[in-house]
Amino acid sequence: MLVARGDGESGANGGSRQRANARGPGIPGRRERANDLDFEFSSEQDALRDSVRRFLADRAPITFVREMLDDERGTTDAVWQGLADLGATGLLVPEAHGGAGMGMVDIAVVVEELGRALHPGPFASSAVGAVSLITLAGDERDRAAFLPALASGEHVGAIAVYESGRRHRFDAPTTTAAAAGDGWTLDGTKVHVADVTGSDLLLVTATTGDDIGIYAVESGTEGVSITPSPTVDGTHKEGEVTLRGATARRLGGADALGALHETFDRLHTAAVVDGVGAADRALELAVEYAKERQQFGVPVGSFQAVQHLCTDMLRAVELARAAGYYACWAADAADAAERHRAATMALAFAADELYGVGASAIQVHAGIGCTWEHDVGLFYKRLLTLQQTGGGSHAALEELATIALG
Repeated sequence: MLVARGDGESGANGGSRQRANARGPGIPGRRERANDLDFEFSSEQDALRDSVRRFLADRAPITFVREMLDDERGTTDAVWQGLADLGATGLLVPEAHGGAGMGMVDIAVVVEELGRALHPGPFASSAVGAVSLITLAGDERDRAAFLPALASGEHVGAIAVYESGRRHRFDAPTTTAAAAGDGWTLDGTKVHVADVTGSDLLLVTATTGDDIGIYAVESGTEGVSITPSPTVDGTHKEGEVTLRGATARRLGGADALGALHETFDRLHTAAVVDGVGAADRALELAVEYAKERQQFGVPVGSFQAVQHLCTDMLRAVELARAAGYYACWAADAADAAERHRAATMALAFAADELYGVGASAIQVHAGIGCTWEHDVGLFYKRLLTLQQTGGGSHAALEELATIALG
């Protein structure tokens, strides 16, 4: 497994990491990661994985997932606070603001387990997206104002960047920001806002005409309207946000384009790792069924066609896992160019290949796999969502071509 691991100090809630002598250009206050690769998880990361897996099996099993499919929020206070109590929501938050000060490899351990359990509530949008964007785009006052509540789970963040008719583009908003006294007001509409129906803090991209800024808006603010959007995958919640003179606070003072790009590299990497977890569990379900289902007096797993399907599924899962965790390492330790290349490469591969794992799992189960009563269809839908993330493999391959051609 491609994991950045130091040989020294252990942080709270997981991952052993080596502290560098000087802080690098990444997240302020973040522990710098060792620049070498380790192919094994640390004992702390293994313990974190086990804790999250046990918690999800006990408090958010597949029956809970089904109960939450039609719930706008997708979770309960008890489950969300349970994740926060494990320290999961604060892994990326600097220690100075109540978090663990860890990196993407550490939080990926949690994200993979959430994907494996088909966790239907918010997590990456807040613990990865909102935390990263505030830390990267905001100043010290912004971090002190917002990060402690995100780390503790008191607040749930969501990022509102996509706009109708602009596909997956997030770096050229038409939503406008206008100065109003000591603050700002926003006007515009954002679509496909992940987990917005369960959030209370929105981070919105808007333009003043001169630059792009990130603006913090409370969900209950006057002028903010949130409408849930139907999705194919009920474990991923989305909504539309309409802003009409909504009062907002700008994060930092500089153009936020660089912070946006780094945050979305992190979010796309997290989506890949979530997909690895879901695909790995779908593969397990397929193999279990192939061993049990009898046809012509023998298990269907003895048929070569089924064996080929399962072998191809295993190949896809392991390659996506390697690509996803390498992208996590790059987010922690590599320069901006390599971070972006690694995240784009991982998404380009996983978007189609892991979706193919879900489709193959349905085939192994044959007719029963298409029924609502069987759980494998829920994993298929989760991976179908990954296929469309960030414009899917088509957009990611175009971006890779741009990177390769300079």
